[in-house]
Amino acid sequence: MALLLSDPEITSQLATLPDWTLVGKEIQSVRKFKDFVEAIGFVNQVVDPAEAAGHHPDLAISWNKVTITLSTHDAGGLTQKDFDLAKIISGLG
Repeated sequence: MALLLSDPEITSQLATLPDWTLVGKEIQSVRKFKDFVEAIGFVNQVVDPAEAAGHHPDLAISWNKVTITLSTHDAGGLTQKDFDLAKIISGLG
């Protein structure tokens, strides 16, 4: 099982991800697009990196907005896996 990050480690990692915020024991990013088609196109870009990492974000789609939430559920909070995938997702679309 992945090791939970400490609060200082989380703060340090978030400083490198300006589009992500801490929400409880999760990190979250909201992306806005021109329309539904672009939003779904972005979600489709997330599939391969998530599968490759074996780590899957929670995704909420609302017309032109996609909310991405990451947490390592089996560890009970945030691990390096979350921040590694967040960095990849930040580079998409």
